[in-house]
Amino acid sequence: MNLHEYQAKALFRDYGIPVPESRVADSVDSAVAAAAAVGGTQWMIKAQVHAGGRGKAGGVIHCTTLDEVRNAAGQLLGRPLVTAQSGGRALPVERVLIEAPASATQEFYLAMLVDRAAERVMLIASRAGGGDVEAAAAAKPAAFERVWVHPATGLRAWQSRHLGYRLGLPAATLKPLHQITQALYRLFIDKDASLLEINPLALGAGDQLLALDAKVVLDANALYRHPDLQALRDRSQEDEREARADKQGLSYVSLDGNIGCMVNGAGLAMATMDLVQRHGGKPANFLDVGGNTTAERVAEAFQLILSDAKVGAILVNIFGGIVRCDLIAEGIIQAVARTALRVPLVVRLAGTNAEQGLAMLAQSGLALETASDLAEAADRVVAAATRPINLDT
Repeated sequence: MNLHEYQAKALFRDYGIPVPESRVADSVDSAVAAAAAVGGTQWMIKAQVHAGGRGKAGGVIHCTTLDEVRNAAGQLLGRPLVTAQSGGRALPVERVLIEAPASATQEFYLAMLVDRAAERVMLIASRAGGGDVEAAAAAKPAAFERVWVHPATGLRAWQSRHLGYRLGLPAATLKPLHQITQALYRLFIDKDASLLEINPLALGAGDQLLALDAKVVLDANALYRHPDLQALRDRSQEDEREARADKQGLSYVSLDGNIGCMVNGAGLAMATMDLVQRHGGKPANFLDVGGNTTAERVAEAFQLILSDAKVGAILVNIFGGIVRCDLIAEGIIQAVARTALRVPLVVRLAGTNAEQGLAMLAQSGLALETASDLAEAADRVVAAATRPINLDT
């Protein structure tokens, strides 16, 4: 789960990580009041959306008077913002962060995440901080320094000093850097984070380190342990279908292909998508109905897939274990009864009550194809997705 910058910086303050003075506002008048409360003669007005690249997309505006603050807030609030990192989606701006600008003699990148291969938390840092860090990482990945944290000892001071030396930081900043990295690690563990990012980490006057921007991504599977953080969720920033699926207890991830995939189990979902890809197709989604689903949840899952206009064919691949294949068939029939089936449907059922499920589909009169194995199913759905759709049938 992503947090907004103002929420992330509130967590940073709680853990003693230095951030600029700021206030959040949800109206033009409150933005002006917030700027007055921050004080000074210059302010950065920053759109609060769950995407990077806001500066280049016009989502960050520098102001030198309160009238400019009013105009900037009016320009951003209530408007959609598309950035290079928003996946083509226009994200609604419902709040702005009013922040005192900070000068920096140099900008760095600092992040903490889980290295699944090493099975450890990893600290990564670079001298290439700022808006072009993605391009820098692609061009010179070796320029990013990495430190792995042993779970038994935690982050050690010498590891922070090592990063500081590699970044070329002044000696006076090595202790503050260790305080920041230690605070990041405590925050990461305490809140079950999956990513913490400071970009840029500014080196300012007097060798002061300051987090000018903050990104926090929390492990959604651990949110039940943090109801206070769960309350910060902003569903307006999420993909509409993914949010709808989450409410139904379904695992759904939008992809950019044209073949809808409904499966049960994450492993089977990955195998199905791999096979679709191998047969020349491209999945439109990852949809896992889970192992204890019902006909109603299957129907909801089916309608989620059909609500995606780019889906040209659907593959249902169910291995019946705990979930019975006749329930899946019942859900498909219910879903098609609610929503006209506008695309070809290929079904592969195996396992518990597969024969009953296939018989129910055959007797339903639905125009669908069945396959006896996954390779055949993938082949058929890829071929079906390339055929023109006859809307008269």
